[in-house]
Amino acid sequence: MIALLRFADPALGERIGVRLDDTVYDVTESVPSVGAWLKSSVGRVEAAIEEVRAAASSATRSYGFTELANAPAGGWYLLPPVDAQDVWAAGVTYERSRTARQEEAQDGGDVYARVYAAERPELFFKARGGWVIGHRGEVGIRHDATWNVPEPELTLVINPALEVVGLTVGNDMSSRDIEGENPLYLPQAKVYTASCALGPQIVLGRVETWPEALIRVQITRGGQVMFAGEVQTNRIHRRVDELVSYLGRCLAFPDGVLLMTGTGTVPPNDFTLHAGDEIDVTIDGIGTLKNTVRVV
Repeated sequence: MIALLRFADPALGERIGVRLDDTVYDVTESVPSVGAWLKSSVGRVEAAIEEVRAAASSATRSYGFTELANAPAGGWYLLPPVDAQDVWAAGVTYERSRTARQEEAQDGGDVYARVYAAERPELFFKARGGWVIGHRGEVGIRHDATWNVPEPELTLVINPALEVVGLTVGNDMSSRDIEGENPLYLPQAKVYTASCALGPQIVLGRVETWPEALIRVQITRGGQVMFAGEVQTNRIHRRVDELVSYLGRCLAFPDGVLLMTGTGTVPPNDFTLHAGDEIDVTIDGIGTLKNTVRVV
């Protein structure tokens, strides 16, 4: 595995790292930003990956990934693996998601059944890069909502030429009661302060089909597991190229873009997040994204 990530060094500020095994190599001089690497990968994904591998081999500073991932406040720590990129999301891509949306909808949810089977997928804007919460950061639940849940999602990392060049872990925080009241309220249910979390890293590699991976989520409150669920990525109803093609229709992403690909594991209808809850989202081969919850 080779992964690209952003981290903070108290002495040097924001840095770009390449992870090989459990070591992170500072390659900021060669790769000044995630956006710069995404641009460099256009039409030459494999070569761009080998270039960052070579930069890691000549790096003069290195860190332990475990140390970065578990660093106390004030030390080195991981940043969200995005900078200038926007984040978009796909909805109703799993059958379980379709069922959940229908359950929450006050009008019976026919719109969700139709979009699940439609040729055109549901795609919506989620966050600007600067809004994204990283590993061990605090995600938000709306103070004006009563039914808030995390949505664990495999997330595609896409360069300006719409080539999928990596994967990361995503948490698409959602207010189910707001969207359930009326589907037109989806932007308010999905787009608010601290509603998007990504991390801990971008696992590099060209992606043309869904990886064989298990997505797991666990929500803990006061040391007690309140919910745990899992789903296989092969349950995604849409193809990779299908989602990316529609995302790039009539819209350019000069710095690249990330696309959350929907959720297939949903807490029961009687569950809602509380401030202080801890959310762990793990995707095999990509990593674990840990966040705590606050009210916004």
